[in-house]
Amino acid sequence: MRVLAGVLLVVWLALGGFTGPYAGKLSEVAENDGSAFLPNSAESTQVAELQKKFQRENAIPAIVVIERTSGLTEEDKRYLADQTKGFQASPVIPSPNDDQAAQVVVLLDPAKDVKDSIFQLRDGTRDAPQGLTVLVTGPAAQVADLVEAFGGIDGLLLIVAGSVVALILLVVYRSPLLPVVVLVSAVFALGLASFVVYLLAKNDVLTLNGQSQGILSILVFGAATDYALLLVSRFREELRDTEDRFASVRTAWRGTIEPIAASAGTVILGVLCLLFSDLDSNKGLGPVAAIGIGAALLTTMTFLPAALALLGRGAFWPFAPKFGSKHPETSGLWGRVATLVRRRPRAIWIVTTLVLLAGAAFLPQLKASGTAQSDVFLTPVESVAGQELLSRHFPGGTGSPTVIIAAEDKAAEVVQKSKVDGVAEVRPSGTADGLVRIEATLKDAPDSDAAVETVQRLRAAVDGIDATLVGGPTATLLDTRTTSEHDRMLIIPIVLVVIFLILALLLRSLLAPLLLIATVVLSFAATMGVSALVFNHILGFPGADPVVPLFGFVFLVALGIDYNIFLMTRVREETQQLGTVEGTLRGLSLTGGVITSAGVVLAATFAALAVLPILFLTQIAFIVAFGVLLDTLLVRSLLVPALSVDVGGRIWWPSKLR
Repeated sequence: MRVLAGVLLVVWLALGGFTGPYAGKLSEVAENDGSAFLPNSAESTQVAELQKKFQRENAIPAIVVIERTSGLTEEDKRYLADQTKGFQASPVIPSPNDDQAAQVVVLLDPAKDVKDSIFQLRDGTRDAPQGLTVLVTGPAAQVADLVEAFGGIDGLLLIVAGSVVALILLVVYRSPLLPVVVLVSAVFALGLASFVVYLLAKNDVLTLNGQSQGILSILVFGAATDYALLLVSRFREELRDTEDRFASVRTAWRGTIEPIAASAGTVILGVLCLLFSDLDSNKGLGPVAAIGIGAALLTTMTFLPAALALLGRGAFWPFAPKFGSKHPETSGLWGRVATLVRRRPRAIWIVTTLVLLAGAAFLPQLKASGTAQSDVFLTPVESVAGQELLSRHFPGGTGSPTVIIAAEDKAAEVVQKSKVDGVAEVRPSGTADGLVRIEATLKDAPDSDAAVETVQRLRAAVDGIDATLVGGPTATLLDTRTTSEHDRMLIIPIVLVVIFLILALLLRSLLAPLLLIATVVLSFAATMGVSALVFNHILGFPGADPVVPLFGFVFLVALGIDYNIFLMTRVREETQQLGTVEGTLRGLSLTGGVITSAGVVLAATFAALAVLPILFLTQIAFIVAFGVLLDTLLVRSLLVPALSVDVGGRIWWPSKLR
């Protein structure tokens, strides 16, 4: 055993040294252009493909806009023309209603680094004439600002998450050494996962974006720490009953491999359900998250037992458990909670259910129909400020037109029918292979809800004209929202079926899985209801992307069921000796502390996502953090044990276990 532990440590140290740097390289293979994530069947995707037939091909527009409220001078206009000389740019376009603003549309090659081009434009405008406001906006600038916002993933996010985990572990174990061992295990897991994801993304096997990259880091840290807490707790428990540390590690490993593997398997299969999504960004997150969980499982069940075997009781210094000492888990707080559940099981599960239903009642207030692209950022960025300036002086869609592709002989009819409410101007802009490219400039900002509604009217107006397709930035936003809503309705039932099957196999029961899933779904509904109140009335968010409820469901149900797995596998183990009622109460008292610690760690790590100034990640951070705490402190601690005690041995039906 000693030799095996030493070999495992050497192997992991070598592997960690090789794979570790890849956590900082993921940004190199991440894509953050939303138009690349739609399926080929989406109308805007088809338009983007057809545009390659035209001279402009698939260039991404940026807009340099200037403003002087007292009126532009000729020197201002010459300055604007000079600053965009080295690019493929339009002439200076003055505002149609006043002489206070002007713009130049710059077409950037998507094959090159758009972020570098945008910052080159911005750097060149820093020496503007006094009193002249100069901003770079447009779709290309939004992509650049998004990439910049995700730049904190490689450093800040990991520092915050690691610090939070270290602090919690220090409080839980009151040992300076054990938190280091657990964090090293998590870092090894992240390095391994990052290496695999990097290779797959670089070779176009999966799609990685900034959101998936951030979730990977948090998920690996949270899962690796959760699994470590379960193993370490069982190891400490065994050290009180077994003098030999190697025997203690073996017993602890055998006692936790089933619930940890089942937990990891549940999350892996749950997130892999995202492969049924039509959005490539969702499809990419599924395997990315699954790889992260798999890496966390591997390090927890190989590196960590080896480290614990070699450290023995010293891992818990200065409060090392002594052989023959009393198990403190059965007394104290969780002993009192078990006693409370024994006395009033029915009252407890009814009251906790009513509390969850009260939270779920606010679920209809959740605004998840989508937000403007400019609302993605929680801190001021130049692309948003530039769009606001542009909208004050020009039609909102200037520089980011909606693109209509039609048969060349239908051009006049399409132009006429495209003049719907919300469209400022319609004009043909090129022909190729019997097709005509028509640009419709919208009155509203291209990423606004009003612009999305205009595109819906535009598509309805030209729907009867053969081979006519409507695309462009606003149409891409609309198609993304529509696809996200479809994914939500498809994937949620699939996740529930998958988790039911896993629980049924694990617990050898049909009734227990149904009850557990019902409690977690109710907890999810309550979480989303509370989130709606917080987002609408406390944080003042403009809304949420349609994918937020889907991601929240996948992570909360998959992760929330974890704690029920940790509890109920131990309850089943104890039931075989003590019966269901006593087994439930003993299982609750033995696992109460470690599962609560695991929940707090996971909630804290997901909360770290809020340090990135992205609306989507901040909302996911709150939903998962709050939901995990609700599952840990209310559902797993009171609702599930009380239900188990009240239902009694029938909970294992059709098994004969009682």
